[in-house]
Amino acid sequence: MGPRHAYKNTIRIFTKTTFLGLSYHIAKRIAFNKQQSFSRFIIRLSVAATAVSIIAMIITLAFVNGFQEKVAQKVFGFWGHIRVQKYESGKSLIAEELPLIKNKEVEGIITATPGVVSYQSFATKSAVLESNNEIEGVLIKGIEHGENHQALKQYLVAGKWIDFNDSTYSKEVLVSDAVAKQLQIKINDTIKVHFVATNTDAQKTYRKLVVVGFYHTGIEEYDKLFMIADINLIRRINNWDNNQIGGYEVFIDQHQNIDAVSGNLSNKLPSEWMSKSIKEIYPNIFDWLDIQDVNRNVVFIVMGIVALINLITCLLILMLERTNMIGLLKSMGATNWTIQKIFIVYASFITLAGVGLGLLIGVGICVFQQATGFITLDEASYYITVAPIKIIWWQVAAVCAGTSLVCFISLFLPTLLIPKISPVKAIEFT
Repeated sequence: MGPRHAYKNTIRIFTKTTFLGLSYHIAKRIAFNKQQSFSRFIIRLSVAATAVSIIAMIITLAFVNGFQEKVAQKVFGFWGHIRVQKYESGKSLIAEELPLIKNKEVEGIITATPGVVSYQSFATKSAVLESNNEIEGVLIKGIEHGENHQALKQYLVAGKWIDFNDSTYSKEVLVSDAVAKQLQIKINDTIKVHFVATNTDAQKTYRKLVVVGFYHTGIEEYDKLFMIADINLIRRINNWDNNQIGGYEVFIDQHQNIDAVSGNLSNKLPSEWMSKSIKEIYPNIFDWLDIQDVNRNVVFIVMGIVALINLITCLLILMLERTNMIGLLKSMGATNWTIQKIFIVYASFITLAGVGLGLLIGVGICVFQQATGFITLDEASYYITVAPIKIIWWQVAAVCAGTSLVCFISLFLPTLLIPKISPVKAIEFT
């Protein structure tokens, strides 16, 4: 038996006893060869393209998660997650409510509902502010003394919180900084607030109130519409009793469950009461947030296609450059599958390097944004000034694992050409 046959038998035995032994060894020698060649440029380009795809997907996920959560928290912080109020068919939920008497049974139902953290009373009243010969229409949000208003207090940007110590109603109010700027109001300025009385003669009435603070949510629908005041002011204007309210605003622990909790409340409440989630009251904001999911999916599809085309093209070029090697291995007895595994392992190195590099850079950019806030946004358009980041680690792991899996599967496509390569023509190929 000649040396050629002995070598062929050696390869057959080696490839049968190890699944990736020879293929891994050859692929490793090719991939980590320091000699300058066109293939090294292609490898670096492929690693960079794969890394860019992973970076784009990780950053997109983190931005969309953070953006949706931050804007939703602003909405929920101002109004709670759910409104419980008198049932009014066909009426806008942003308008003034019909009065209801505080109900211990309803309060017990709210408290006993799974997911509910707290609730508090509220009422609203339309009014017109007058200051420095300027006027502005607002909706007064009345809040109850003695209840927890920490969610609202986070929006206070100047001045102080309302003092409820007045025996009748507090004459102190909060307006948004946008309204204050428009009406040229300063802290401790006295303004006229005009109402339409609820009695039959529709007598016009007004109150002189003191602006003790400015709030700012960044949500134009709130900042240009609402003024915060003592609920007793609304009771006084509407001739309500001291135990009458417009409804309850309910806070829950997981905003993702808002529809389920609202539906649960609706089933338990008396017939004259109703439960509506803030998503139903302000659908435009939440519909806009849902659109971000579409943008995220588009980025995922585009980046995934880029990664796939990049790797398939890269592997085809590498196979073309190694045509002589393919012919030589075939002539020495290597099977098509053994040669295919060489290029699969070769491309796997590229995939893993690209995914690893993309993971480090993508997460690094997200962490840097969290620490510095160097990426800013137009608050008038996006409701926030700094691009928020929320890294959900299982999503990051899923992006990396999913991209790697899809890339590995796609790597088989170009290797299907190997069985069609003739050893004689491959050795002659230059």
